Amino acid sequence: MKGFYVLLAVVALAGAGWLLYEAKKKPVETPSSTAPIPAVSDGFRGYTLGSDSAPVEITEYSDFECPFCAAFAAVQMPEIHKDLIATGKLRIRFRDFPLSSHKYSRTAALAGQCAGEQGKFWEMHDLLFNQHDWAQTDKDPSGVFKGFARSIGLDMDKYQGCMDSQRYAGRIQASYEEGQAAGVQGTPSLYVDGRHYEGHASSDDLKKLVDSLIAVRHKR
Repeated sequence: MKGFYVLLAVVALAGAGWLLYEAKKKPVETPSSTAPIPAVSDGFRGYTLGSDSAPVEITEYSDFECPFCAAFAAVQMPEIHKDLIATGKLRIRFRDFPLSSHKYSRTAALAGQCAGEQGKFWEMHDLLFNQHDWAQTDKDPSGVFKGFARSIGLDMDKYQGCMDSQRYAGRIQASYEEGQAAGVQGTPSLYVDGRHYEGHASSDDLKKLVDSLIAVRHKR
């Protein structure tokens, strides 16, 4: 199992764009549920990382169970954060896009939202992706997620109440439908200032793109 993730990391570090390409070859899938989940448009547009005044925004449609998304988060995001987010050039907006082929992707998305309710979405995001063994066992990961919640200092009664009630299921569905409307066909899918990004999902390529967009705007 560890070898699998080492391979993904090596590929991602090399800046290989096939991570997105392979994911996109799969058709858009319907949500994983035996009954339709009504979308709830509560005005929420996703959790952001970076300055509100950043000149460029990337919206990422992602699935916590997706191995390609995990590789992007674990390998590319630290460099993106250092070179682009921390320098004020870029803001990342995370949107849930749980695929039906992933049995527990919606449970993971709920864990992220319930952590976000207590101001710790990104801490949960990092654990869900960086400790991704839960996605390979085909076992209910609720207990693992509960351990993550405890480790980042969440109020466990509030967290469990949020999970049990599926408080944000409608919000997650709204995010999924937003992605469908935008043309998302796989995960991770990136949109740079609202335009679908077709290039390599590597930190180097994204840095070149962001720097070029900023340079063009400065010339205006």
